Formats: sequence, structure tokens, C-alpha cells
Amino acid sequence: MDVLRQKIKYMLFLLTGVVIGYIVGVLSITILVSYRIDKYHQEITYLNNVIEDKDVKLKKLEEVINDRKFIVKDIEIILVYDGDDIDKLKLQKYIKEKYNMLLGKEVKTIDTDLVSEIIDKRIMKIDEKEYKLSLEKLILSEIVKLWIKIDQI
Repeated sequence: MDVLRQKIKYMLFLLTGVVIGYIVGVLSITILVSYRIDKYHQEITYLNNVIEDKDVKLKKLEEVINDRKFIVKDIEIILVYDGDDIDKLKLQKYIKEKYNMLLGKEVKTIDTDLVSEIIDKRIMKIDEKEYKLSLEKLILSEIVKLWIKIDQI
């Protein structure tokens, strides 16, 4: 009887060790895979934004290729934001979409007050989160540079 109890305890101990080892292994693999998926998702989002920006620039520049005027060739958005990188990329994409109309236009004809009012003191909603945008600095040349401060509401 005493030997039977020892064998049952041994089997229970062995089974418990196997189950705990299996759970720890599955959890560690899941954490590793989810981390990599997050990184790949972030990289894909970034690359999709780059492709869209390049397509828009190419289209606008092809329309004004014969003009030798001082035209807007690129838009650069610098965000002052400490939040999630994916949200930052999405905000950058939506802000660039607002300013894509400037590509290919002559710099002399662009009104800086109107350019700054497009996004200044606006509230943008992305993924059920609201962000208040405020324009800190604007440089208007062949490359329009915008420094935008973002506060989550």
C-alpha cells in the first residue's frame, strides 16, 4: 500500500512537471512570435505609407515636369509625440493626405496662413482615440516641413 502511494505521488509529480513545462514553453513561444508580428506589422505600415507618398509625389511631379519653376517636391511631417509608433505612423499618414494638394504647386503661390490653418488646432480621431494637433513650426520651400505637436485627449 505504501509503495502504491509512492508510485502515485511520483506519477503525479512527473505529470505536473510535464504540464508546467508545456505551459511555459507555449507561453514563451507565443510571446516571441507576437513580438515579431508586432514589429512586422509596424514595418509594413511604414512601408505602405512610403509607397503611397512616393506615388503621390510622382504623379504631381509628372504633371509639372515641363515647368522650371520653384515647386513643392516633398512634404515632411515631424511629429512631437511620445505615444505608440503605429498611432504615430497613422497620424503622419493622415496629416500628409491633408497636404498632398501642395505637391507640384509653385512655392510663390502658396499662402502660408492657409497652409498652417489646415491642421492647426484640429482634433483628429483615429482608432477611437482623439488627438489634438497644433502646428509649432512651418518651413515652406521645395520641401514643406511641418512640426506638429500632438496631445492625446
